[in-house]
Amino acid sequence: MTHPALSLDIHRIVTDSDLDGVVTGAILRRWWKEADVVFGHPGALRAGMLDEVIDRHTAVCDLPRHSQCGLSIDHHQSNAPINTEEDSEMVVVWKPTPSAARIAFDLVGEVVDVSDLTDLMKWVDKLDGGSVSKEEFLSDHPVVWLGRIIGGNDVISLEILEALSRGDSVEEILSSENISSVVAEKQEYLTRANTIIAERLEVVDRLAIVRLEDMGVRSNGYRVTALAGDDCDACMVIHGDVGAGFGEEDRYPVSASFYTNSFLHTEGGIFDLTQLATRFDPDGGGHANACGCRIQSLENGQRVERNVVHEDIDKNIREWLKMWANR
Repeated sequence: MTHPALSLDIHRIVTDSDLDGVVTGAILRRWWKEADVVFGHPGALRAGMLDEVIDRHTAVCDLPRHSQCGLSIDHHQSNAPINTEEDSEMVVVWKPTPSAARIAFDLVGEVVDVSDLTDLMKWVDKLDGGSVSKEEFLSDHPVVWLGRIIGGNDVISLEILEALSRGDSVEEILSSENISSVVAEKQEYLTRANTIIAERLEVVDRLAIVRLEDMGVRSNGYRVTALAGDDCDACMVIHGDVGAGFGEEDRYPVSASFYTNSFLHTEGGIFDLTQLATRFDPDGGGHANACGCRIQSLENGQRVERNVVHEDIDKNIREWLKMWANR
């Protein structure tokens, strides 16, 4: 007997725009071949910016559960169902797997041959689940490069998703005309980003902090902790643009991302980082070892309703460092 989710009439797939989200969407498109794909961000979804594209014919993947969707597929700790009977009209498939793509792979694998994705899945699990080694992350493995170029450009992400859904190999995708030029551009960007990160990296009480706000540069925890080495147990990356909102081209709200140094702590971190991500932002969350939130307006250590200004970044960081000191 196949999973009840497979009997749903899915017309649209709303998924995260990172490697895990793109692969998840590609796998679902092998079953729901005509479904449209919309890329989203957890904060934008929670802010209601995707409400118009989500209904009972929509699968929401690798993102917070939406009350009006027909299918929710996710693996994030902060999205675990509290009440298994939340909504009888919604099918919720939540598992504590390394990636959301793993859930989709097992689900669609009941009815479609997805065996060609087996090796890709091992790397998606490693990269999204925090079990990749430092040497693997810094390598030129094809899936590592696929992860580097996904995100930031929905047109490219969709091209990759559709190629994976029709069975193209990662090597074929990377060597295609459009994608190979993106790889070359990304190589130049990463060289510049590594220099900026190294210059702005500070380790406080074994927490690596990198301030990248208003710089047009983003980084994941792997890159920061690879640069910081064993001097840190976790890292905090500030990125985005002060005063920006979701939906602005090339700009998004100033945010913080928290990551365990998984190169050092291979079995999980020493502190549940979701405590930091949810301290001030009601929409913050993720995993204990990888999560994020938006910077909030603070006065005397408490959240207030006003626009975020640059000084709020320092205030948020000070409060988080107090929490971290009590680990």
